Amino acid sequence: MSALPAATRDWLTGPGLTRLWQGARKRLESNGVQATGSLRLTAMNAQERNDLSLLLGKPLTGAAVTIRLDVLDARLRASAAGLGLRQTLEELGPPLTDRRAARADVAARREQVWSSLASSLDASPLADQEWPRQWCDLLRRAGVPRGVTPETAIWTLQQAVQVLTALLGPEGPERPERNGTRGRGELAAMTTGSAHGLDDGTWLARLVQRGVALAHGTEFPDDAAGRRALWRLVSVTPDEVSSTVLTYGLRPDGEGWRERALRERADHHAEVHVTPRDLHDLRLQLPAATLIHICENPRVVEAAADSACVQPLVCTSGSGATVVFTLLDALAATGCRFAYHGDFDWPGIALANRVIRRYEARPWRMGTTDYEHLAARSQAEGIPQLALDGQPVDADWDADLAPAMTALGVALHEEATLDLLVDDLSRRA
Repeated sequence: MSALPAATRDWLTGPGLTRLWQGARKRLESNGVQATGSLRLTAMNAQERNDLSLLLGKPLTGAAVTIRLDVLDARLRASAAGLGLRQTLEELGPPLTDRRAARADVAARREQVWSSLASSLDASPLADQEWPRQWCDLLRRAGVPRGVTPETAIWTLQQAVQVLTALLGPEGPERPERNGTRGRGELAAMTTGSAHGLDDGTWLARLVQRGVALAHGTEFPDDAAGRRALWRLVSVTPDEVSSTVLTYGLRPDGEGWRERALRERADHHAEVHVTPRDLHDLRLQLPAATLIHICENPRVVEAAADSACVQPLVCTSGSGATVVFTLLDALAATGCRFAYHGDFDWPGIALANRVIRRYEARPWRMGTTDYEHLAARSQAEGIPQLALDGQPVDADWDADLAPAMTALGVALHEEATLDLLVDDLSRRA
């Protein structure tokens, strides 16, 4: 129930005093919720001058007025309101927020995060090493990610110390039964209780990886392959079997069983899913200047296998995951050449730019004339037209392609040109 009489409340909430209460609320919330200082209103209209005159008990004739908040507080207490300025504002609107106190509380809670981290490090077996202090300073400068509460930050940082102690403490990661290695999921379960606690992209994983990088005097990597290499520095094996790159027709030299397996699959016109784990031990030495075709969609690989095509093919599977580029990097290092084809839509052009720039690949049926021919052919065959959505992306290899795609407004996936791609892959170089 309101502490203000109904008639008084109605008058105080009238339009003539709206700006007064807005300004007073802002001032009190910024100065510790104290009725001190002053408030200036300008460009007042007749209604505001009349109502303020009645409230302050003095005539106001100008367009501007400076109001001392302690005087306003006293006038309200002596009026029919019978409440001070703070109580009146809370009766008229939501509770006041002491922003100064709130800022101080946030600062105190933030400081608690870092003091807790320092305490955890001091109490850990890592305390005598130099890098943990550098790690702590680096994390403090970077700050806590947006949306992470201080309580969660404290807990996560403590977990990071526990993980780093298991990896870099005096006991080290030695595990003779497995040549000193352990899986990342196994480490996560042991130190956090969850096998996914150290999954790539989590804040905890980044914290631990930064510590490992500092301890080994190496730069923090900006790609997944580099982060996996960091884990291996501390004898941790990340998941290297769930992600794959789809390939067809690769015939590497060498007599290892992996090389022989690839050649045998190629002899039988069978596709192969290659994992990051395979790439560690696979010797990808192909004949000099071998042309590797790259496609975006797995359907192209399937069609190439069904047609017993003779040209080697690597598929990005739409997104170009790290394992894809790890394989292509390895092939490029042996002197292979590349030709790229993808979807005629904006994400497809963006991915094509990325591949073509990185490997100096030549566009493979990816020109303006190719697009216009396919669009006309699909329309003539009565195939429903897929609208081209999104922000246009210029093609590095053909300045006319993006304008042509914009003009026609039709997206074409690789399946629209499958027959032509299979014909190309069927011809020997």
